[in-house]
Amino acid sequence: MGSSILGPKEIEMFEGQALLYRQCCAYIDSMCIKWCVELNIADIIHNHGQPITLHHLVSTLQLPSSRVGALQRFMRYLAHNGLFHIVRIHDENKQEKEAYGLTIASKLLVSSNDYCLSPMVKYATDPVTMGPLNQLKEWIYKEDNLSLFGMAKGMEFWEFLNINPKYLKSFNEAMACDSKMINLALRSCGLVFEGLESIVDVGGGIGTTAKIISEAFPKLKCIVFDLPQVVENLLGSNNLSFVGGDMFKSIPKAHAVLLKNIIHDWDEENCVKILRNCKDAISSNGKRGKVIIIESVINEKQDKHEITDMKLKFDIYMTCNNGAQKTEEELKKIFIEAGFQGYKLFPIAGIVSLVEVYP
Repeated sequence: MGSSILGPKEIEMFEGQALLYRQCCAYIDSMCIKWCVELNIADIIHNHGQPITLHHLVSTLQLPSSRVGALQRFMRYLAHNGLFHIVRIHDENKQEKEAYGLTIASKLLVSSNDYCLSPMVKYATDPVTMGPLNQLKEWIYKEDNLSLFGMAKGMEFWEFLNINPKYLKSFNEAMACDSKMINLALRSCGLVFEGLESIVDVGGGIGTTAKIISEAFPKLKCIVFDLPQVVENLLGSNNLSFVGGDMFKSIPKAHAVLLKNIIHDWDEENCVKILRNCKDAISSNGKRGKVIIIESVINEKQDKHEITDMKLKFDIYMTCNNGAQKTEEELKKIFIEAGFQGYKLFPIAGIVSLVEVYP
C-alpha cells in the first residue's frame, strides 16, 4: 500500500472524524447485542454443539430469504466486536464453509450458563432505560434536584419501579445475574467473611448474593434487607432470612453489613446517611464489626484503558440518576464523614473492587 496523499494535518482531521463517528454510532453496539439476545443466537450455537454455518442459523431462525444478507452482516459485526468467532469448517458434503462459534463473552449469553448475563442486556437496552439519555441537554440546564430519569418520566427511578412490576422484575433479574458473578469473586475473597457471625445484605433484592454467601458459609446468619415490596413474598432458609425496611431509617443489627452496588446509587450526602446507619448496625453487637462494599471504584492511573472506559460509562449512567461511581479519594471522604476510622481496598477482577470499612 502506498503512502497517503494527504498531509499530516489532513490525516489528523480524518482521524478526528473517525473518532466522532465511532462515538455517535456506539448505540449500534447496544442494539446488536440486544438483537443477539432476543433471537437467542448464543443458545442456538450452544445447542448446535459446534460452530454453526450461516445456512443452519438461517434455518433455525426461520428467516425469510430476503434477510439472509442482513443476518450475515450482523454476525460479521458481532464477531468483529468479540461476541463470536468466525471459523472454517467442513459441512456434511465435505465442503469448507464459514461458521460462527462462541467466545467467552457470548458464552455469558447462554441461558443454561450459571452466569448468564442476558437479563442485564435486556434491562440495559430497554427503551425505558435508554430513552431518558435523549434529554441530556434539557436536564443539564435544570436547577432542580430531579435526576435525568425523573425529569423524563415525571417520577424518580425507585418510585417508577414500585408502580411498574414488569420493569421491577427486569431490574431485579438484571441485578441477580450480576450478583451471580460475585460467586467467582467470593472464591478468592473468602477470608473477608471468615469469623463473621451475621451479615446484612442491604439493598440485597431477591437475595442472589446472600444465597451465595449463606451456602459458602453455612454457620453465617445472613439477612437480606430491602424495601418491603421487594422481599414480602421471598422465603429464606436455615441461615438466610428476608427483612423489609428503609436503609435511610435503620438497618438490622449484625456483625457486618454488605453494600453491593449501593454507594454508587447516591450522592455524597445520602451515602453518608446510609453509612452512618451501617455503623450503628455493626456497633451494637459488642464486637468489632465492618462494612463490606462491592462495586466499581474509578482508578484511571492503575486500570487498563478498557476497564476505565467501562467504569466511566457507568459513572455517566449513575450521574444521570443522581448517583456516581466513586474514586478511592471520594470514598475515603465519605467514610470519614460517616465516622469510620479506616478501610482496605481490594481490586477483585474486571471492574469490581471490594472495600472493607472499619468503625
